[in-house]
Amino acid sequence: MESNQKIWRTFNNNKAAVVGLVVAVVIVAIAFFAKWIAPYDPLGQDVYNRLAQPSMSHLIGTDEYGRDVLSRIIWATQISLAVGFFSIMIGLMIGTTIGVIAAYAGGKIEMFIMRMVDVLLSFPTLITGIMVAAILGSGLLKLIIAIGIVFTPRFARMAYGPTLSVKEKDYINASVVVGAGHFRIFKRHILPNIIGDVIVAGSLWMGTAIMTETSLSFLGLGVSPPTPTWGNMIRTGIDQLGHAPWLSIFPGLAILITVLAFNMIGDGLRDITDPKLRA
Repeated sequence: MESNQKIWRTFNNNKAAVVGLVVAVVIVAIAFFAKWIAPYDPLGQDVYNRLAQPSMSHLIGTDEYGRDVLSRIIWATQISLAVGFFSIMIGLMIGTTIGVIAAYAGGKIEMFIMRMVDVLLSFPTLITGIMVAAILGSGLLKLIIAIGIVFTPRFARMAYGPTLSVKEKDYINASVVVGAGHFRIFKRHILPNIIGDVIVAGSLWMGTAIMTETSLSFLGLGVSPPTPTWGNMIRTGIDQLGHAPWLSIFPGLAILITVLAFNMIGDGLRDITDPKLRA
């Protein structure tokens, strides 16, 4: 109990992290209750009300097909959060496993795996995402897999360093001496010591994953229209930017707020894992 109180006190001392947590909870609630919150059908068209300016009936206007922009932004929250969360989970599970195997095995296996990781990390995130998405094709599941692959080498590099340090500890050598298997050593000794750093990285990269999804959707490599995503909404709004700027501005603000919230949460979690601040 005292340990939990100390963790929360450390997190609570970072006011920005608390604000980020509150905002993130609100965003998740919006995504979960989108069906009841959205005032209109996000796919419902009204050709007689095309490009309507923000008003009491349409708080942030309508698009070129007369669809309510606010409703589409609310429904798009589901896509962005789902892609961000599940792609990060894919990258975390696969990448962490790869990084631990490389550090724990050593030798030629370590050399081969980490050189491959270095090659993948040499490409910018968006470029790697474009290449993988172009190979897999469009669609929500394929988009999640593509972004998960993009973040896999990041998590591998993140898990590699701490595992190198942990595997030299005396209790690891003692476990080997008494005949503990590799999986048991990983589960009981290595994973608990590196999971904090991995989770912090995942929370910080959640925002980056959402931005990657937005960028791929903007380029036409994400979820296909008419399904609303923040990226394809911005892309559509570019053509109307001169006389209907709300089509791009409000989805852009949604991205900004969401990414900022998860980054602030990541800063708070990083404080928790810092022994000096935790003390």
